[in-house]
Amino acid sequence: MTKTPSGRMRRTILEWLKDPALHFPAPRRRDLAATGVTARAVAAKLGVPRRTAVAHLDFLTRLGVLRTRRIRCRTHYRRDEVRIAEVARMFEKGW
Repeated sequence: MTKTPSGRMRRTILEWLKDPALHFPAPRRRDLAATGVTARAVAAKLGVPRRTAVAHLDFLTRLGVLRTRRIRCRTHYRRDEVRIAEVARMFEKGW
């Protein structure tokens, strides 16, 4: 997952979502850490089409390291720190 160009892109997304207020512009009256970041914001930061960003975000969501939340008509993505810690422990133990 991390040796391919797409793996590096996913790792970058996870790093950005660790502190979203630092990497993404804050929308009015919203706390990015609590609500998450939209696919449009991730795509703009990566410099790729929104569909490409959605594909990476959906992969990370299916993997379980991102949580989604619908606000009006947009999906917001944020890290699931508990699941990330579980996955990291699995890799440390060697599966």
